[in-house]
Amino acid sequence: MVGAISGYNATRPTPGPDNPFRAAAHEVTLRGMLVSSHFDLFPEWIGKAVARLADGTLRTEETVVDGIERAADAFLGVLSGANTGKMLVRLDTAR
Repeated sequence: MVGAISGYNATRPTPGPDNPFRAAAHEVTLRGMLVSSHFDLFPEWIGKAVARLADGTLRTEETVVDGIERAADAFLGVLSGANTGKMLVRLDTAR
């Protein structure tokens, strides 16, 4: 269920269960994950992540859209799955 937001406005079938009633009838268990359920582990993670970011073993990916005038497009892109990693809007396009 992680990443399900990318299918909210799908125009074709998305991977995963397509019939919640059938899943319930078969007593299927689905479990989502919320980062907020694990805030108690955050200090430990920060210690590990900082070292891994510094040595390059942890890398991040993002999609960057230039200009505040494209912020709405960036938001809609998140909903349609157009981004890789975080969707960022760069305000200073002089770089």
